[in-house]
Amino acid sequence: MVVFLKNQCLIITFLFLCCLFSCRRINGFEALVHPKDILPLLPRQVSWPIVNSLHSAVDLLPAFVGAASIEGNNTLEWKGACFYKNIAWLELHNKSKSHFGGGTLHIKVSNAHSWTCMDLYIFATPYRVTWDYYFLSREHTLEIKKWKSEAELEYVKNRGISIFLLQAGMLGTLSALWDVLPLFINNGWGEKSNIGFLEKHMGASFEERPQPWVTNLTIDDIHSGDFLAISKIRGTWGGFETLEKWATGSYAGHTAVCLRDAEGRLWVGESGHDNDKGEDVIAILPWDEWWEFELTKDNTNPHIAVLPLHPDLRAKFNETAAWEYARSMEGKPYGYHNLIFSWIDTIDGNYPPPLDAHLVASVMTVWNQIQPEYGSNLWNEALNKRLGTQNLSLPEILVEVEKRGSSFAKLLAIPEQDDWVYIDGKSASCVAFILEMYKEGGLFGELASSIQVTEFTIKDAYTLKFFENNSSRLPKWCNADDNVKLPFCQIRGKYRMELPGYNSMDLYSHMNERCPSMPPKYYRPQGC
Repeated sequence: MVVFLKNQCLIITFLFLCCLFSCRRINGFEALVHPKDILPLLPRQVSWPIVNSLHSAVDLLPAFVGAASIEGNNTLEWKGACFYKNIAWLELHNKSKSHFGGGTLHIKVSNAHSWTCMDLYIFATPYRVTWDYYFLSREHTLEIKKWKSEAELEYVKNRGISIFLLQAGMLGTLSALWDVLPLFINNGWGEKSNIGFLEKHMGASFEERPQPWVTNLTIDDIHSGDFLAISKIRGTWGGFETLEKWATGSYAGHTAVCLRDAEGRLWVGESGHDNDKGEDVIAILPWDEWWEFELTKDNTNPHIAVLPLHPDLRAKFNETAAWEYARSMEGKPYGYHNLIFSWIDTIDGNYPPPLDAHLVASVMTVWNQIQPEYGSNLWNEALNKRLGTQNLSLPEILVEVEKRGSSFAKLLAIPEQDDWVYIDGKSASCVAFILEMYKEGGLFGELASSIQVTEFTIKDAYTLKFFENNSSRLPKWCNADDNVKLPFCQIRGKYRMELPGYNSMDLYSHMNERCPSMPPKYYRPQGC
């Protein structure tokens, strides 16, 4: 009882401070303490529910506030999370007596909303990323002893140093980190975190299905071309899929496709299968082997649905051509080269705030410094193809874009081409692999040459009007144990899968090359 009363008093005190300091200034003076700043002093059971209501995992993303130019050009001004009046400028010098000289970034911060807050910043050029935090109202400096190359010097002369603000401050950033890390944990806490994130940021609903959560299916009812939509909700892949779903609007995070051979045996084609060497490759597996793995070895709690092809399309599907394509891709690496480009179609309509092209460039810069070979596989070669160049590094790509008077945002939005060949062959993500197979199998008809399937996200695939639209033709075991009859057949999972917009989009030329995807509504203009 004493503990209860003590906690109640602390809550009342906190609410009183919220009222007292609801305005930034009182009688012209800065508030001594802001309510959010004293939250760490409260007991965890009191503070964390409040912190979580104020912040979320999205707050981990810094926001681009602008670029600090060299002294004499326009001075950058902005409002921070703690300091409401900030200015920055760049001074070039050669204190280090190096070949290209160095510089000093000046940041003057003032008008703090309290005496206990602080602002955290990330600073970036195409060649470096660093960070700092500011607690006192005064002029601060960030010293750069020497530029790494003449290209970096020319870049900062023309474009300055990019500045990113962690808008949630120290406490909010730590809270966001606390929200993000569990997404990748493979236990009940991780699963709950993924579900909570998708409910909060996408409006997803996780309604529990009646048991059994694994369908007693008959594989004779599964045909070539039937689509497998998969959603993992815990562990490393579950966390990555959750972030992918949030960015793209897809309610599934992975896909595979069914194929029957000449003898009638059922196989599964999958881009992203983990081979014996731990590599993610394109594989063709017997159904029994694939299904056994999903039932007994996949610890990400996968939810799986079969989306049967419409009978008319199934009759048109050229199995021979589909098999020929699948075998030509077997063993090739998963489509890392073009993975992000299926999502980014516009200059600013695909980035959930505060994400933008500036932040994407900075993340790529950090990644390239940590794992340059991996970064090259993910985007360097694809960006070179968009520029019509070869073997440029990421910093060189960013500089080249500026020389051409373009922008990195425009470069990212250039559509991927299905016929591009990378250093290790053609590149296909899980969904591009399936749609390329559909294209080779004749399902795109006369529009095949005017549609780039590497531009399709998973949502773009399952919204195609390719699937069964008559529930009476679905297999008898389809949703047999569920009182809610889905338009597709969920065969595994505790929660009922939802695929908004399922089976609703007709094909058209240059489909999905200019489509925004902003949460939580993911509005899509007609014909984008």
